[in-house]
Amino acid sequence: MTIVIHHNPDCGTSRNVLAFIKASGEVPVVIPYLDTGWTRPQLQALFAAADLTPRTALRTSKSPAQELGLLDPSVGDVTLLDAMLAHPVLVNRPIVCSPKGVRLCRPSEAVLDLLDRLPPGPITKEDGTLVLDAAGNRVS
Repeated sequence: MTIVIHHNPDCGTSRNVLAFIKASGEVPVVIPYLDTGWTRPQLQALFAAADLTPRTALRTSKSPAQELGLLDPSVGDVTLLDAMLAHPVLVNRPIVCSPKGVRLCRPSEAVLDLLDRLPPGPITKEDGTLVLDAAGNRVS
């Protein structure tokens, strides 16, 4: 099974999702999308597979979205995609692709549904919240 993570190493959630994947025994393909950028077909395919729209995938905090005038609900998908191509940081992350599906993994425990094996517990989120207990059971 191949897992791909579109990763921002400066993001705690993205780092945590990557750690969850590795702890499950997988060796993911890591795409540093801030360095590589996006293509329009790539974003359109990821969004379609993850049931996202450019609006729902837009990173609104710690990004230039407000300065670029992208938060106005009247801004259309084409404009949002154009902005995401010009400013890769505008795409919320991490986006993970696996044979089980594609998902924007926010919160980080969303990645667990994409894994064949859960990592051994205990596992915590980036804020210290327990996700899997010592027995490997999900904590709600």
